[in-house]
Amino acid sequence: MKNMLRSIIAGAKADYAEIRVEDSRLTQISYKGKTLENISESVDSGGCIRALVKGGWGFVSFNRLDELERKMKQAVEQAILISHHVEHATKLAPAETVQDEVRVSPGRDPREVSLKEKKEILEAYNDIVLSYNPRINTSAINYFDKFSRITLVNSEGTCIEQEKLDLGGNVVAVANEGGETQMGRFSFGSSDDFGVLLGKEDEVKKACQTAVDMLDTEGVRGGEYTVIVNPVLAGVFVHEAFGHLSEGDNVYEDKNLQNLMRLGETYGSKILNIYDTGLDPGCRGYLKYDDEGVPTEKTYLIKGGKLVGRLHSRETAGVMGEKPTGNARAISYRFAPICRMRNTCIEGGDASFEEMLKDIKLGVYAKDSYGGQTSGEMFTFSAGEAYMIRDGKLAELVKNVTLSGNVFQTLRNIDMIGSDFAVKDSGGGCGKGGQMPLPVSHGSPHIRISKAIIGGRK
Repeated sequence: MKNMLRSIIAGAKADYAEIRVEDSRLTQISYKGKTLENISESVDSGGCIRALVKGGWGFVSFNRLDELERKMKQAVEQAILISHHVEHATKLAPAETVQDEVRVSPGRDPREVSLKEKKEILEAYNDIVLSYNPRINTSAINYFDKFSRITLVNSEGTCIEQEKLDLGGNVVAVANEGGETQMGRFSFGSSDDFGVLLGKEDEVKKACQTAVDMLDTEGVRGGEYTVIVNPVLAGVFVHEAFGHLSEGDNVYEDKNLQNLMRLGETYGSKILNIYDTGLDPGCRGYLKYDDEGVPTEKTYLIKGGKLVGRLHSRETAGVMGEKPTGNARAISYRFAPICRMRNTCIEGGDASFEEMLKDIKLGVYAKDSYGGQTSGEMFTFSAGEAYMIRDGKLAELVKNVTLSGNVFQTLRNIDMIGSDFAVKDSGGGCGKGGQMPLPVSHGSPHIRISKAIIGGRK
């Protein structure tokens, strides 16, 4: 097939052209309460062509290899039409030519686990949830695994065959009493090991107990606090609130963001380092090459408190006169690659959790995440679990805790960073440009934020 793709590329009347072909196999299982809502295995095959002519892009997807010549002509024709209307012609930053084959080497390979066994594992977790406590009235369990083989050939001589494995899911316990609903959750994810799903009975029971305990707690009083954030919530924060602002296309398409995200600006103390990497095996954000065939790397975004980098495709790097970072990603062959994160992290520091606690007279310890939203530089996130901090010690459990504010001011208010760095993968994914859920990861140690805004009761 590689020779055929090279032949089609060689005949393309374009300044640049690429063909990406993908074969994948997907398994999905889900429960809602006692009901097995979905159990399925499916296969998908297809590909896409991108052609660049005089600064204009053409993009065509296909499902049959015998259509390649016609599809290439269509992509070139589209690019020519677009080139007459582009205000600023696209310029691709240079990238090395790569010839490589990448194979996955799983710990326990989900392809070798029967559908029956996968169902039985999830069913056992579901039974734990539904029998744990009378106040737990339902559950929500989701699991997937996907194996893909992607071949990329471009007109510059790159030819990469890359295997990818992605799996993840969630076990959610839902407790209800007197019209109030609370949840506890156990999440998992990996790019190389089905074992992350095994032997998690204690984690499932902990999620159940959290849901039950939250029914009996008081809501936090809203206000400004010193807040300690655990690695899960800190990772979600750095991905959602800062990572998206660092994506090259978001920067060059937004004049206001260009003024905010100027390289060299100070956005934190010298202890703050933030990076995005594709080099962490096992994480869902791991990949050796992006979907333009650019090798991934560890890209520092903030170093010593200063903005030092951003995330680029070849196109955004070319527009901004910077170098590509291996962040061009597409969720499938149906889409062209755009700037996306991989594993976005706050780097570990040297503080212990006890050191963070000891001088807080009144504060909040916020753990995990039940989602949130961002709007430009503003954010709001809901903690999955939270405790008051009183006189340097953890105190009572509180509920309905939200953390909100301006991302840049919040980064400046990080005054301690823990030494307990961790990446916690889940079964969700990132959404952007109609492409979701893209497998990503995020990591952090515990961090302490002074003057953080916590929403709650008056």
